[in-house]
Amino acid sequence: MNAYPKIKVDVTKGALIGGEWVDGSAGQFDVKTPHDGSILHRVGKCNASDAERAVASARAAQPAWAALSVIERAQIMRRIHQLFLERAEPIAQMLSAEIGKPITDAREEVFEYSVPSWSKSAEEILRHRGLSFPSTQERTTNKRLVMNHRPLGVVAAITPYNFPTDISSIALAHIVAAGNTVIWKPSEYAAVCCAMLADVFKDAGVPDGVINIVQGHGDVGNALVESKGVDGVFFTGSTNTGRGIAEKCALRPHLLELGGDGPFIILPDANIDAAVDGAMNGCFYYAGQVCTSAERLLVHEDVHDEFVEKLRAKAALMKIGNPAEEDTEMGPLCNAATLARVKAHVEDAVAKGAKIEQFGKEEGLYFPATILTGVTTDMLIAQEETFGPVAPVIKISSAQEAIKIAHQSGLGLIASLWTQDLATAWRVGEALPHGTVNINETSNYWDQLAPFGGTGQSGVGRELSQWFLETFTERKLLVFNLSGDKYDRRAEGGW
Repeated sequence: MNAYPKIKVDVTKGALIGGEWVDGSAGQFDVKTPHDGSILHRVGKCNASDAERAVASARAAQPAWAALSVIERAQIMRRIHQLFLERAEPIAQMLSAEIGKPITDAREEVFEYSVPSWSKSAEEILRHRGLSFPSTQERTTNKRLVMNHRPLGVVAAITPYNFPTDISSIALAHIVAAGNTVIWKPSEYAAVCCAMLADVFKDAGVPDGVINIVQGHGDVGNALVESKGVDGVFFTGSTNTGRGIAEKCALRPHLLELGGDGPFIILPDANIDAAVDGAMNGCFYYAGQVCTSAERLLVHEDVHDEFVEKLRAKAALMKIGNPAEEDTEMGPLCNAATLARVKAHVEDAVAKGAKIEQFGKEEGLYFPATILTGVTTDMLIAQEETFGPVAPVIKISSAQEAIKIAHQSGLGLIASLWTQDLATAWRVGEALPHGTVNINETSNYWDQLAPFGGTGQSGVGRELSQWFLETFTERKLLVFNLSGDKYDRRAEGGW
């Protein structure tokens, strides 16, 4: 039986194009709750033709949207913030029902991260500064060089299931605040909570065609990426998919936030109790389905046994179950593909000699909180992103060994380092090949106004705050000759 209250949502259409919800051209698909597999909604399914109609709508709307004054666009972003806040609770409940995120974490996503993105984008675009340059080629005061920014044009935003309103709000808010228009392809696993957010846009005064939505599966996202009418692409998801997008985006700006390998390094002088709390969050927050999860716990041999004992005790107390209940700490995995990958990684580790301890039962899409000890670098779980509620512990003998292991995956999103020595933190932090290194903080920590993104196979570019604007605007230099005395370049051996 579905554990969630019935939420009346007047959304069965598959596409928001030109300000109107219309049927998708490929039938319908079911949105199920991972808690018990029951159907929450049937949603219209789009195809490539729907994607092209959405691109055409965005392209038609873009000139007028870009022509608005910056303050007019900022005011609309602020209205979205206000309306989104008023509707945040039912959106959070639907989010929890669709993807199995515990309701308290769903509220955190919606209230703390998603809603404020819209007002933050308003402030960012009001403060997106240009530059003035001195003339350095001539001995004259006749030249003025000014750089400003112009919108990129039409952007495709393809967003994942794990933070369906947060990641999309960050992207959409900054893309449109800068004067671009957008076609948004949400995850099919979170279709309805995203459609509920979309209804906010029109009510807040977003002009028709500025934000368009196409629901469906990967073929729809692929059609957007391949469309000649799309000037830039934002994508958050797997490294494999991101690599394919990058190959198709030659000569087009793109921002890709991909997989992580989450090295969580605990050195001998670490505060072990704090590190255990950080690992509980890093490994089990949203059942490990976070790109910044602690995917490998690299624990120094001097504190290994103490750390594992305390982690085991904490994991045994965690409440796993119905995500709709206020005291649930971990719910199910979102979908069968994620479950299959988690099981394959755990089974491979055990077959190669890892010791397994599990807390909770395996049923449906629920997978127990799992601690693996004796993990070695030849195991899949130490080489690939697992994306599940598993704490794989690798015993290390030095910081140098941890650094070596951290380089092996080719991923580089977020690392977490635990030490009370400033010099060690600085040196090891600099040596790790990651876009962010959190010192004495869980890997699942990020600041919404700081640059976020990875190196290597973890992505291209940085998102959040002004860094988003840098990707989805183009720098434009205006050179003015104010006239006056003509400068003779030949006099200095020049032209």
